[in-house]
Amino acid sequence: MEININCDLGESSKFCSTENDPLLLKIVNSANIACGYHAGDKQTMEKTVKISKENNVSVGAHPSFNDPENFGRKRLNLSSSEITKLITDQINILSNISDKLGMKVTHVKPHGALNNMACEDYDLAKIISESILRVNKDLIFLVPTGSQMEKAGTKLGIKIATEIFADRNYEDDGNLVSRSKNNALVTDPKVAKKHVIKMVENQALNCYSGKQIPCKIDSICVHGDGESAVSTAKEIKEGLIKSGIILKPLDKMKKFI
Repeated sequence: MEININCDLGESSKFCSTENDPLLLKIVNSANIACGYHAGDKQTMEKTVKISKENNVSVGAHPSFNDPENFGRKRLNLSSSEITKLITDQINILSNISDKLGMKVTHVKPHGALNNMACEDYDLAKIISESILRVNKDLIFLVPTGSQMEKAGTKLGIKIATEIFADRNYEDDGNLVSRSKNNALVTDPKVAKKHVIKMVENQALNCYSGKQIPCKIDSICVHGDGESAVSTAKEIKEGLIKSGIILKPLDKMKKFI
C-alpha cells in the first residue's frame, strides 16, 4: 500500500511560525505552501520550495481567501469569478517561483475557511475543481476524504487525493470535532500514530466514539503549527514504515502516474 504524508508549510505570519518547517520537510512527502494570501511571502515561498527540493518533497499550492488578518479562517462569500481568480492567481504565484527553482507545482490543497466551506458546498467545490483544471489538468486536488470536493472533483475527472488528519478527532458524521471542544486535537504523538495506522489499515475514519466510517485514504495531513508537530510526524512515519506501508510524494504514487 502507498500512502503520502503532507503538511501545510511556509505559513509565516503573526499566527504561525515557520521554525519547524526545515525539520518537517525531512519527514513529510508533500508540502502545501502558503501563497501569500493568508500567510507567507515571496521569500518564504522560495525558501520552502528550495528545502522541499533538497528533500525530494513534492510541492503544492495552498490557496486561501485573501484574509491575512484572520489567517484565512474567516468565511467570505465571493462570486464564482472571484473564486476562480483567487485559485488561479495563487497557483500561478507559486508555480512561477517553483519553475525558476527547478520544481513543479504538482497539487493544490485549499486552506482554512475556503477549505471548510468547499467541504460542505458542492457548487463551491465544483468552482475550485474547474479552476484547477483551467490552470493544469495534471494537478492533483488534495481534499478531505468524503468531502464535497472529493465528489465534485471526481465527477469532473480531476486527479483526486483524499486525506485524513493525524492530529484531529472525528465526529460520527465524519466531520472534524470542532476546535471549540476539548477533544478536538490529538496532541500525543504516540496516540496520533495509533489513530493514523488504524485508519489507514482499515480504510475508515476512526471517530472519537469508536465508530468506523469506510473511506478512501491516500494521504495523511500533519499540521505544522502544533507544539508536537515534528514528534507526531516522526512517529507516524516510523509507524507506517513498520507496518509495511510505502511512503511517496503525491505525484510519485502509482495512481497518479
